[in-house]
Amino acid sequence: MALIVQKYGGTSVGTVERIHRVAERVERAQKDGHQVVVVLSAMSGETDRMLKLAHEVTGAPDERELDMLLSTGERVTIALLAMELRGRGVNARSFTGRQVGIHTDSAHTKARISRVTADRIKEALSAGVIPVVAGFQGINASSDVTTLGRGGSDLTAVALAAALKADRCIIYTDVDGVYTADPNIVPAARRLDKISYEEMLEMASLGAKVLQSRSVEFAAKFSVPVEVNSSFKEGKGTLVTREDADMEGVMVSGVTGDRNQAKITIVGVPDRPGIAARVFGAVAHANIVVDMIIQNVSQASMTDISFTVPKADLRNAVDLVQRLSEEIGARSVAVTESIAKVSLIGVGMRSHSGVAAKMFEVLSREGVNIMMISTSEIKISCVIEEKYLELAMRTLHTAFGLDRVSAPALG
Repeated sequence: MALIVQKYGGTSVGTVERIHRVAERVERAQKDGHQVVVVLSAMSGETDRMLKLAHEVTGAPDERELDMLLSTGERVTIALLAMELRGRGVNARSFTGRQVGIHTDSAHTKARISRVTADRIKEALSAGVIPVVAGFQGINASSDVTTLGRGGSDLTAVALAAALKADRCIIYTDVDGVYTADPNIVPAARRLDKISYEEMLEMASLGAKVLQSRSVEFAAKFSVPVEVNSSFKEGKGTLVTREDADMEGVMVSGVTGDRNQAKITIVGVPDRPGIAARVFGAVAHANIVVDMIIQNVSQASMTDISFTVPKADLRNAVDLVQRLSEEIGARSVAVTESIAKVSLIGVGMRSHSGVAAKMFEVLSREGVNIMMISTSEIKISCVIEEKYLELAMRTLHTAFGLDRVSAPALG
């Protein structure tokens, strides 16, 4: 008998009919002899609806109150599924993040998990009860409700799987696995049978919407085997696991695109020690994640510093940077929103040379200008004009032989 954590996303519980289907799957797993813990998101569109309401009330909603509001979406779905299961004669009980002991810091709207006790889940499982847990939420040291950021239900599921030492964590979503690219943009994209934690982490952080990046980070840290599968059809999904020798044989595993970035440039920054630390220290203190950073060559003791932030944080970041620019004596602050990031990911890059050169050549042939570049051992990212993103993704996908009918590599 295996202990399985099943997580269902917003589209999987988006209607009462779909909640019936989830109940059937949960009941079947129990009848197969497994212990099951279920984690649910809010119904699809519900979080956006509540965000819209909050911004209709005030232009800048208080983040503590925003968490209180947003946490209600998951309470609806867990109660409905528990009712459905009990109506089928299956002993189930719903629990909030607080009730199952998901403790976080106090960074409202994007809190980080500090510890998970899961005592009530263990008690429920011992009594033959299926726990149905609200994803996306926890509680801080002041007993205030916190939320874990977009896709936070993935993190809830993985964290519970780690705390319970579960045999598997299955993320049920509206796609049947992890693909070499977004199939809506690249029709020739292929589903991967398995992918390493490192590759999945890069893909998630670079725009792939299958898993929340922090959930992958948590899974890697605690060696939680994660399977991504479809809620709507049977079949094999994608296993996210530790790297093996076969994975290194493939030069590039995937192509991602991210429109959720904006570029901020501080123009005319005095070029002296401590300035960059002051700027990015303040940005970090505001819990704003910076991705790429570029500093131009100094001229006349002045330089320009450019960096990218998520568009959701742009307003706060610009307000902060404008204040800082005045304090440090910079000339101005410029913002560019119509950008996108295209990236190549693959653990095989460690043992294959020339990936960056080939990427730049392919983009050049298509007339795509590169504004910023960032690299790691297994990733190369380029910031380009947003209008070229889909072209860049399709062209790179073909160039690196990732199409379903394998295309010859360019150059």
